[in-house]
Amino acid sequence: MLKMAFRNIFRQKRRSILTALTMFGGFILAAVGIGFSDGTYNGIINMFTRSQLGHIQVHAQGFMSRPSLNKTINDYPQIEKIISETEGAEAWAPRVYSAGLASVGERTYAGQIIGIDPALEIRATHFDKKVVAGRVFSARASKEILLGTGLAQNLKASAGDDIVLVTQGADGSLANDKYRLIGTVETGEVAADRMTIYLHLDDARDLLVLDDKIHEIIIIARSLKKVAGLNAALGQKLAAFPVDVQPWQVFAKSFYNGMQAKKKGLNIILLIVFIVVAIGVLNTALMAVLERRREYGVLKAVGTRPRQIFSLILLEVHLLALGSILVGLGLSLPINCYLSQHEFPITGLFSKPVTFGGVQFRTMTSEVNLRSFLIPTITVIVSAFLVSILPAIKAARAEPAKSVRIF
Repeated sequence: MLKMAFRNIFRQKRRSILTALTMFGGFILAAVGIGFSDGTYNGIINMFTRSQLGHIQVHAQGFMSRPSLNKTINDYPQIEKIISETEGAEAWAPRVYSAGLASVGERTYAGQIIGIDPALEIRATHFDKKVVAGRVFSARASKEILLGTGLAQNLKASAGDDIVLVTQGADGSLANDKYRLIGTVETGEVAADRMTIYLHLDDARDLLVLDDKIHEIIIIARSLKKVAGLNAALGQKLAAFPVDVQPWQVFAKSFYNGMQAKKKGLNIILLIVFIVVAIGVLNTALMAVLERRREYGVLKAVGTRPRQIFSLILLEVHLLALGSILVGLGLSLPINCYLSQHEFPITGLFSKPVTFGGVQFRTMTSEVNLRSFLIPTITVIVSAFLVSILPAIKAARAEPAKSVRIF
């Protein structure tokens, strides 16, 4: 049967080549599309989590549902040690949060105060790369302050200016102090850059009367694939502490739901591939059955069983599909590798950067993964199988007397 299937394929070279090209084109379209989509979406997720929120966050119990200045993590040194000993944790950084008023001269704007540890924040989120003007904090607290670019513009503040902060301390007192502006920060999140005030962690805790307490620990996993395992491990190890350990899918739920909705758009690509392959294979298989009616009639006349003819048609189609997939793999792999090593500006496709979750994204890239090749392979094989069933049944039911009749 295999030998006959090979002979039948090469008897009509033009028809076989056109069928194979249809499958090949569908495979390339799906493989490159899925790779590019996965690479872009995973890049967006990684940028959103790794550079800002972290993959995992640790808070005092109830802080996420109702944030409060007094809902603090009181055992940071012990928790930090546990995190450092947990496999899969690449970096972590403590933070404190509050709201306050920033003033320069007669200009005053409300903002969110974020206290950070410069060394740990740089290691975790590459904070130093976000400082677009000026410099990062000194290693020790020195009454220095950084402002988001939007807030600095609103205050018309520049490096060297004195910024007065007014807020409330954890003990209920009115807290205020003066800091020297050393630079501005741009995170890519426009709304945040209009209201964010950064202080050295020790300066922030001193202003807010928090002693050695913190509000949040962000944790960076070695890869997105290890986030779930790391979150589960930390959840078990920190069960004795009054804290909540949550992955980014929970504390950034709206962003996660948006990304899931976007990823579902891949089904459209797969549907297009299925339709393209199905139409091409169905057309070719039906034509082959009509042209070879006499052949099938002779085969049945000499004792070939219907199921053998049925199997022969399916075998021919799947041999073409297999050849198309192998050639498609050979071409789509280097294409995806090339696309994964280069970033393509979104502004080349759109008039301005795309904003998602309040963050601007300016580039797109691809990714080489098993999914981008496995799904197109299954799609081509399944679509080829389904649409070849009808022609195969028609050939298997051919009546020898009618099929061999000469018109």
